[in-house]
Amino acid sequence: MAEDRIVVVSALQFACTDDVKTNVDKAERLVREAHAKGANIILIQELFEGYYFCQAQRGDYFARAKPRKDHPTILRMQNLAKELGVVIPVSFFEEANNAHYNAVVVIDADGTDLGLYRKSHIPDSPGYQEKFYFNPGDTGFKVFETKFAKIGVAICWDQWFPEAARAMVLKGAEILFYPTAIGSEPQDCDLDSRDHWKRVMQGHAGANLVPVVASNRIGKEVIETDHGPSDITFYGNSFIAGPTGEILSAANEKDEAVLICKFDLNKIKVTRHSWGIFRDRRPDLYKVLLTLDGNSM
Repeated sequence: MAEDRIVVVSALQFACTDDVKTNVDKAERLVREAHAKGANIILIQELFEGYYFCQAQRGDYFARAKPRKDHPTILRMQNLAKELGVVIPVSFFEEANNAHYNAVVVIDADGTDLGLYRKSHIPDSPGYQEKFYFNPGDTGFKVFETKFAKIGVAICWDQWFPEAARAMVLKGAEILFYPTAIGSEPQDCDLDSRDHWKRVMQGHAGANLVPVVASNRIGKEVIETDHGPSDITFYGNSFIAGPTGEILSAANEKDEAVLICKFDLNKIKVTRHSWGIFRDRRPDLYKVLLTLDGNSM
């Protein structure tokens, strides 16, 4: 039998202000709390430096973007990761010359920048007008070999696509992480995607036999638009699912949280291999997935 390979993961959940220092200070406080509880890999929510600004199409909000190189929040998280010996995926609004991306840098436990993932699927709906700000990601789906595990990191709307999860696990991801910003729908107060959102990611865990970690924000955020104020109440419900899709730790819709779960990656690997879901795949029959209409072969 393979030796145990234990990793402790954490998902953070908190309300953002629209002040960068306040939010980054809070993120650091919660990272330290997760570390004190034994966490090795700690996930912070999507675009945590400020409000979720994509509610509005405003040219002045491009000033929130910064290049990856010498990014002050990334540098601060590199120092924190090195001090604590933890892995931290860091979500940020990236400026790359004339392109802009919703991006994540993965910081290893020694403070090393392991690489960049740029969000592949960009939503465009009332309250979530990301196509105004972000180019479609060009990195492809990435797997990062950290001190504690090979991890796949995708961002919010990416989490609704089974192809993204499967691609990361095919490339060797042992745990999937999804930083998120999702809540109410400004155009329809009766639409609540919370349970649907959770079930889709639980399906990724079960279909791929890997744990899934999702970190979402909480609180009501109001953004001024050309047509008056827009608001979203983010529903939290951050969670950690086990490799059969079972929710092992979960937050509620309103409270700050530091979720913790422990996994034996070697034990999960044995289960994943023996279950046969990767052995019995038929990639030769999946060419339809390369089409948009199911017919254009």
